[in-house]
Amino acid sequence: MKTKSSPEPTQLSGHFAFGKNWASYAALVGEREIEEAKKGLLKLIPAEDLQGRSFLDIGSGSGLHALAAAHLGVGRVMAVDIDPDSVDTTKTLLEHHRIAIPWRAEQMSVFELDPAKIGVFDIVYSWGVLHHTGDMWRAIEKAASLVAPNGLFAFALYRSTKMDAFWTREKRWYAHASSTSQAIARGIYLAMYRLSYAARGIDYGNYVKNYRSSRGMDFYHDVHDWLGGYPYETTLGPEVERKLATLGFKPERVFASPMTRGLLGSGCDEYAYRRRP
Repeated sequence: MKTKSSPEPTQLSGHFAFGKNWASYAALVGEREIEEAKKGLLKLIPAEDLQGRSFLDIGSGSGLHALAAAHLGVGRVMAVDIDPDSVDTTKTLLEHHRIAIPWRAEQMSVFELDPAKIGVFDIVYSWGVLHHTGDMWRAIEKAASLVAPNGLFAFALYRSTKMDAFWTREKRWYAHASSTSQAIARGIYLAMYRLSYAARGIDYGNYVKNYRSSRGMDFYHDVHDWLGGYPYETTLGPEVERKLATLGFKPERVFASPMTRGLLGSGCDEYAYRRRP
């Protein structure tokens, strides 16, 4: 389900400061996080599809998944992000790990990417990004246009919930709130999280401790990202399949669930679609 967003999609103003969050997170990246990020990539992209291939990371964030792709054998990497802090963090991470393949990181919106200028890629990867652009379906079209024939488009999008209208208002507020107000909001959200887990007999502390096993990410940075992730749009698997079919793609690996209530938020559904030759 699409929800309306007010910022001009190609402009950083009005967007949540994702880059500052991921710059903070990058300090935590070590071998464990890299290994988990590699597992996340391999969930969507077969290992043989990575070997020697070109890889475009749209919305690189911390640069972790561009780094993981390099470790998995891609031939070259291009990483782009609209946020300059994310671009700087991506460059720092890739330089620190001295990856041997050609790579570049640029500050660019997905809407600025033009296959006539930068070419097409064997793999276009965009995890949890296109729903934050302010125009999700146009962003999907732009990203898909950069996939080479028989190439893979691997991405993740927020699943629709019955509380999307609430989360849109909350995110719009949080993205522009003071750091003190944000901290209070996080405290309330985490208290609800603990109560929800206690009611279901789940060990909250153990869940947080082991959270990095999910794509190598960090729980508290993800909470900040979730609460402030504006612009915000959601969708469901059947809508994605219809859209990608019109763009000349067929599903290869899809991990999608039905609409949820969304009391504590929405998870991401994951998709890997192959462009028809």
